[in-house]
Amino acid sequence: MVQIRKTVGLCVALSVLAFQPAQTLASSQTARLTLPKADRVIVLKGERKLVLMKRDRVLRIFQVALGRYPKGHKTRQGDAKTPEGEYTLDFKLKDSAFYRAIHISYPNERDLEHARSLGVDPGGKIMIHGLPNRMSASRVGHPKLDWTQGCIAVTNKEMDILWKMVDAGTPIEIHP
Repeated sequence: MVQIRKTVGLCVALSVLAFQPAQTLASSQTARLTLPKADRVIVLKGERKLVLMKRDRVLRIFQVALGRYPKGHKTRQGDAKTPEGEYTLDFKLKDSAFYRAIHISYPNERDLEHARSLGVDPGGKIMIHGLPNRMSASRVGHPKLDWTQGCIAVTNKEMDILWKMVDAGTPIEIHP
């Protein structure tokens, strides 16, 4: 029940922000010398949004691309689905095939148990990452197409912002 209230509250905050003039949001961020650190990341798969939060305040919202088959929770290696649940952004990769990347702690214990019950490998290497090296957003169809193998993708410029605003150890919630 608490989770539903949090999600509804976030959706209300997103809809309010959607009607804010872009100038107002941009100027308030540029006026700061340093970007604030997020204490939580929320992904709304159905809306293709990644939201950076500080307590109950929305810091930034990014449009994302997901795994090629975005509906449903990742259950096995190679299903091209983005997981759903609570994880941690546990480490950062500067050298990646996708510009930069922040690793998501998938699979968690629940994911491992479920995969074992199915007799499958749960997979791994799920990340928030930028665009593929030496490829443009338009070449991969970003963000209109879900083009990853289960990861959450943003543009390289957006990845630079995420890199500054999100530390290793930050919790991430991925909702359907």
